[in-house]
Amino acid sequence: MLTNAQSSFIKNLKTSLQNPLPGIEAQLRMAHVARHEAKPTPENAKMASVLALLYPRKHQWYIVLIERVTNSGDRHSGQISLPGGRYDQTDDSLAFTALREAHEEVGVIIQNTHLLGSLTSLYIPVSNFLVHPFVGFTDTHPVFTPELQEVKSILEVPLNDFLIAGNQKVKNLKINPQITLQNVPYFDIQGKTIWGATAMILSELSEVVQSIQHL
Repeated sequence: MLTNAQSSFIKNLKTSLQNPLPGIEAQLRMAHVARHEAKPTPENAKMASVLALLYPRKHQWYIVLIERVTNSGDRHSGQISLPGGRYDQTDDSLAFTALREAHEEVGVIIQNTHLLGSLTSLYIPVSNFLVHPFVGFTDTHPVFTPELQEVKSILEVPLNDFLIAGNQKVKNLKINPQITLQNVPYFDIQGKTIWGATAMILSELSEVVQSIQHL
């Protein structure tokens, strides 16, 4: 059962997610300069959803991330990301896609997960996905079970770690033998580099959370 303070946080977060969101401006704070040139989402973009799942642990809110298995056929191979994946025609909605993928990738029980709302959708040119981020929570600490073909490891991170300025850094990032991106913003979390679309989504979520804490 949630404490009064935890219940109040969830109530305020849900309200904030129904109000106008920080949007692309917040996302771009953790985006490489190349992403600052807005590109329209093509009509043939594939739909996908991710879940920012919050849960209570050690008297604070945590969020679960995954480290993807290295796979030469996956453009996001080996990266840290939120649980999620491609919309399936059998899915009832994009929100259900987020829940289904979280269940498949980390074993989250769908019936125990309460959706609070969504963040700003984000187009990823390199993979031609339009990603829809959803925010949800569970009342208790889930028992995570990684899907070993897709998930190398599970990261449980205090939500406040993304609000600490010292965890927001910039570095040159080698993404393949031929390409090194210069001055890439990223979150340095538990020694892991969280960048790209995931960092952009978490940047917007962080701004929403900060607005609640300043109430």
